[in-house]
Amino acid sequence: MGPGHPECPERLDAIDDRLLASGIRDFLDHRDAPQASLGDIELAHTRMHVMSLRGMAEGLPDQIDAGGGGYARIDPDTTMNVHTWDAALRAAGATLAATDAVLAGELENAFCAVRPPGHHACRDHAMGFCFFNNIAIAARYALDRHGLQRVAIVDFDVHHGNGTEDILAGDDRVLMVSFFQHPFYPYSGDKPHSANMVNLPVPAYTRGMEIREMIEYAWLPRLEAFRPEMIFISAGFDAHREDDLGQLGLVESDYQWITWKVKEIAKKHSKGRIVSALEGGYNLDALGRSVEAHIRVLADL
Repeated sequence: MGPGHPECPERLDAIDDRLLASGIRDFLDHRDAPQASLGDIELAHTRMHVMSLRGMAEGLPDQIDAGGGGYARIDPDTTMNVHTWDAALRAAGATLAATDAVLAGELENAFCAVRPPGHHACRDHAMGFCFFNNIAIAARYALDRHGLQRVAIVDFDVHHGNGTEDILAGDDRVLMVSFFQHPFYPYSGDKPHSANMVNLPVPAYTRGMEIREMIEYAWLPRLEAFRPEMIFISAGFDAHREDDLGQLGLVESDYQWITWKVKEIAKKHSKGRIVSALEGGYNLDALGRSVEAHIRVLADL
């Protein structure tokens, strides 16, 4: 994104360093992210959007300088460089490879440590640090390529996953549940587009115990009734109380609790099948600790 941007390469370094320092890295199965095919990207995005980003990337110079050369601006917060196209294809490709591995029974679940994030990417445009909607693509892939009948999406980022809603609202094969700070960027979600969206807008400074109560009341009954065959998680950790990009009050134990609840649903209805992908989380220390808590539950560590 350019120098000084919160969506920076150090985010993935912070996660890897934390997993190494905690001692759990060696217990995990690590896999490289392949590129997603354009046909699979177009399960969730228009061809015009895909070709527009590709053309923009190909028109950028190879050299990137600290003064801003080699970048193209998508919106006031989002820029791309000559490497963004490959990174975005691999971020989506990670979720697709994880979906294949989980549905093949190679893995019970997977966490995709990817950049750029995806849940603000709408069907026909990029925004909010996001280019392709990694989780929406994977959900449609599970439905259209693997033939599943019902999948659920859990989004616990501090920001509303407007792109995921834009792509999947009205698709009765998908149930999306989320909470997010409101009013806050992208200033949406307080009025769901359709019945398959369970949105919980919460005010600034809401703490973890209040979020847990709302999840028990609003998310869990809908997930139980829906009986998803697979669950996808947009795992944003910027609702952490130490993250300055939001004003919510979650801590590591809250992410652990949410993951346990999702895993219980998955064990009951989905053969344990979960694919989680990184969204937000910009305080590097809090991000590393929160991802560790999330992965410990997924991996039974």
